[in-house]
Amino acid sequence: MRALNALTLILIIVGGINWLLVGAFEFDLVAALFGGQTAVLSKIVYILVGLSAIWQLIRLPAHLNYNPDLHSTTNTRTGDHL
Repeated sequence: MRALNALTLILIIVGGINWLLVGAFEFDLVAALFGGQTAVLSKIVYILVGLSAIWQLIRLPAHLNYNPDLHSTTNTRTGDHL
């Protein structure tokens, strides 16, 4: 599950950078790399980025409720490892 979360986060970052380039410079990096917006590879990347966003949206409540103290191996009061 960690690998899927990392992969989807990377794809969302790629998508965000692509949107930055589109908004600021009217340059679609994905389309430039894969042969245009209607190219099959471009569409696959766009779909994977969108699915990644949906996956992260589903996982968002778990991230918001994450308490590092519950997952720590260090005693927060003394700093000692448990």
